[in-house]
Amino acid sequence: MNSSIRSPLLRRAAVVLFVFGGLAACQKNDASAGQVAGKLNDAAQAASQKLDQAASYVGQKVDETKSAAQQNIQSASAPTVTIDPNALASSAQANLQNAASAAQAQLGKAASLTGESLENAGRKLQQWSAQSSASSTSAAASSSGSGYGGDAQKQMDK
Repeated sequence: MNSSIRSPLLRRAAVVLFVFGGLAACQKNDASAGQVAGKLNDAAQAASQKLDQAASYVGQKVDETKSAAQQNIQSASAPTVTIDPNALASSAQANLQNAASAAQAQLGKAASLTGESLENAGRKLQQWSAQSSASSTSAAASSSGSGYGGDAQKQMDK
């Protein structure tokens, strides 16, 4: 990443050095070789300082971006839901107790209704038995008075 950013900067610095070198060579005055070398050296130092400043700036921005990205990753991967096992167990126990209480109440109602139904059935059975017994007794009494008693008994047996 840095080489792709520095590459245009190096090209610019080379162009600046080339232009300064060309201008120094084209001067009509009697410049000595030492003066030209000094000017080229100054230009190279200035370009080097600018490159260092640019590299420092880019490095600083890269570090800031990296730090921000790491913070974003950490905040995104942090769990947002926490589960307390004690609270979960307590809630489950309370729910089970409520369910057991409701089941016990329903079983009590069912037993009560069953008991009432059995009592009613017993009373009806006793009434039917009493009626059946009374009717058998009256039928037996009436059949003994008439000659058709055997036929009535056969009818009832059918």
